[in-house]
Order: sequence, then C-alpha cells, then structure tokens
Amino acid sequence: MARHARYDRKTALDKAVGLFWQKGYHGSSMKQIEQALDMRPGSIYATFGSKDGLFTEALARYAEQAGRELALHLEHYDSLVDGLQDYLRNVATSCNPAIAAPSRACMIVKTLLEATNTHAVLAEQANSILAAIERSLTELLEQARARGELTSNTDCQRLARLIQGQIMGLRAMGERNLHAEALQQLGDDMASILDCYRTHH
Repeated sequence: MARHARYDRKTALDKAVGLFWQKGYHGSSMKQIEQALDMRPGSIYATFGSKDGLFTEALARYAEQAGRELALHLEHYDSLVDGLQDYLRNVATSCNPAIAAPSRACMIVKTLLEATNTHAVLAEQANSILAAIERSLTELLEQARARGELTSNTDCQRLARLIQGQIMGLRAMGERNLHAEALQQLGDDMASILDCYRTHH
C-alpha cells in the first residue's frame, strides 16, 4: 500500500511539473492544480502542505529529471566532450516548437525570473538549483580535463558558467519560435565553443 502511495505522489508531481512549467507559479490557480493532478484540495494540502510545498517539490523533481537525462546521455559516449557537445545540440533541437513540451524555456530559469521580485523563497530555490547544475558541469569538465580531453589550463568553473549561460539563453530563444534550421545552427555554434578548449593530438 505504501508503495502505491509513493507512486501516486510521483504521478502527481509529474503532472504538477507539466502545469507549473507551462504556466509558472503565479499563473497556476488552485483550481487548475486540482484539475491537473486530479486531486481534491484536501488531498493536495495533506500530501504537499501547500501550493508552495507542491511547487518546491515539482521544481526539485524537474531539476532531478534534467540531471538524470544528462547523465544517461553521457553514458553513450567514450568522450565526455563529445557527449556534452551532442547534448548541447540536442537542447537546441528540443526547442523546436513542433516538439510537444509544456514550455521551451527552462522551468528553473522561468521560476527565477518570475519569482525574483515576487517570491524570494522560490527564487532562492531556483538559484540554488542553478548553482548545483553549474557545479555538476564544472565536475564533468574537470573529469574531461583530467582525461586529457581539455587543455590543462582550462578554467573548468568559468567554462561551466559559460555553457550554462548558453543553455539558459538558448532555451529562452526557443520561445521566439525560430525555425528548426536556426536552432540547429545555434546548437552547433554552442557545441563549437568546447572545441576552443580541446586538446589536439
């Protein structure tokens, strides 16, 4: 029975991610949340405590899924740099308006922009997640440098911040409904940044 309850919680969170990713925190009414989760108000409050509690868990789940996607993607590559470059191209492709997603912009960045002046706690959570992502990227780049894939003088933290900035910008650009070819070019241009730091044997 407990396992079933956990499964229901995960299902509810996935539905919450879809709603909040599309409409944001302020744009999602309790009525819409009830409909999206197919739960009564009492059940939502009993399970998550509040709208804030639900949003906080949904944002954490979104970030966890994104991190898992990158890790799974990199498993298919012998070279971390090749994997990261291809990941950047995939991010660009996923911004195509023809691909069904709640929003092309990143939910974490959308939350940061929406909540910075309206909800300090959520803004702080989004900022903390982005800082954790930057650290993860830094660690990946440090591994690549240790393997000899990047030049020994590569500032991995600085490069990680640049890559994160590129991804954030690209996901925001996706809202412009650019043509698939333009998005592909952006992905290629982003991937080529890493070529500047590669070792050339």
